[in-house]
Amino acid sequence: MKAFLDKDFLLSTSPARELYHNHAAKMPIIDYHCHLNPQMVANDHQFVSLTEIWLGGDHYKWRAMRTNGVEEKFCTGNETSDWEKFQKWAETVPYTMRNPLYHWTHLELKTAFGIEKILKPETAREIYEECNDKLKQAEYSARGLMRRFNVEVVCTTDDPVDSLIYHRQTRESGFEIKMLPTWRPDKAMAVETPSVFRKYVENLSEVSGISIYTFDDLIAALRNRHDFFAENGCRLSDHGVEEFYAEEYTEGEIKGIFNKVYGGTELSPGEITKFKSAMLILFGEMDWEKGWTQQFHYGAIRNNNTRMFNRVGPDTGFDSIGEFNTAKALSKFLDRLNTQGKLTKTILYNLNPVSNEMIATMIGNFQDGSIPGKVQFGSGWWFMDQKYGMQNQLNTLSALGLLSRFVGMLTDSRSFLSYPRHEYFRRTLCELLGTDIENGELPSGEMEFIKQMVENISYYNAKKYFEFD
Repeated sequence: MKAFLDKDFLLSTSPARELYHNHAAKMPIIDYHCHLNPQMVANDHQFVSLTEIWLGGDHYKWRAMRTNGVEEKFCTGNETSDWEKFQKWAETVPYTMRNPLYHWTHLELKTAFGIEKILKPETAREIYEECNDKLKQAEYSARGLMRRFNVEVVCTTDDPVDSLIYHRQTRESGFEIKMLPTWRPDKAMAVETPSVFRKYVENLSEVSGISIYTFDDLIAALRNRHDFFAENGCRLSDHGVEEFYAEEYTEGEIKGIFNKVYGGTELSPGEITKFKSAMLILFGEMDWEKGWTQQFHYGAIRNNNTRMFNRVGPDTGFDSIGEFNTAKALSKFLDRLNTQGKLTKTILYNLNPVSNEMIATMIGNFQDGSIPGKVQFGSGWWFMDQKYGMQNQLNTLSALGLLSRFVGMLTDSRSFLSYPRHEYFRRTLCELLGTDIENGELPSGEMEFIKQMVENISYYNAKKYFEFD
């Protein structure tokens, strides 16, 4: 019987262990999509408690706690203490067995704090106090934790109206780890509520210095901010969409739709889809002009629980996997850009695993030989960034594409303790390849190539693909 979370965790064969310990484990981390708070990095934030760094903003844990019968005041409320919140999490942890939270929790305790005890009510106070003592030390600050996990680059997620002041402060401070912005223009195409869209456009006008009265003005302002992001080191865009939009439209129609929504009139579903279709193409063209990579995270149904949305707001654990028939729209969207010769490097992340084979075959339609893996099947994300989700994504990509050209894992997290997700991914990758070698499905005589393949997927592919020098 193996010990829980020992050095060979998830590694059942000798080749898997060699691939992980001698190759994957030593590679730096390029976290090319995350939701870290840039201000915390700029100010080298020192966390006041384990609750702040571990439970603050972690909707994964909040969902589990609610499911375990924990009241909301211990999740998102302000009326309970940090210790009370942590105590409720510790009471929940034993019930998360076989949920990825159980592995993540103990990996994070082990790798960040050197704690190998099992978290449960009986150990909660001891673990809490030990971690709090360590969090007072400089090496456990925001920057200290990034160093501890051998992070080389992080790409945050930023709105076009963001000043990027904290990115500049971090860069000018001489911090050796790169923190780069990512262009996330979702609000610029969110025309469902005219008053909200109008306010956003007014903010965009203010930060860009361009008066916006027409659709052409809107695009000019967005281009201004796109240039500003590029000046501040941006290399990627990201779009969080429910589905892909590829309706037919004319320039005149889009200008009329903008005038209508900017004037406060609600749009029809068809008008909304046309506007989003036009904006996605324009964003794609902007990214192509600068050689950026465009990312698409699609397939979530957000804010399902209206009562809780009104109480605690978005991104608090009330989102789920959606079912959308996106294949034709995705194909049409990519083909429009490709036909114009303006399809930039692209990463597609699907939330519903039902679409794995569709995505894995779709990316093959638009590879053009210009660079390896120009169009990528993104890693399992959100509900899929656990062992089975990652295995499914890796196996599907292997069967229908080139796993060897994959750009690897990311955290997609707000937490400075989430970097073990890279370790989790690398162990899973090495286990799959090691098992194939053990079973004679891959040649042991090609071990040197496979070793390099593991290092590439863990690090080098992303470094080359995103041109992080």
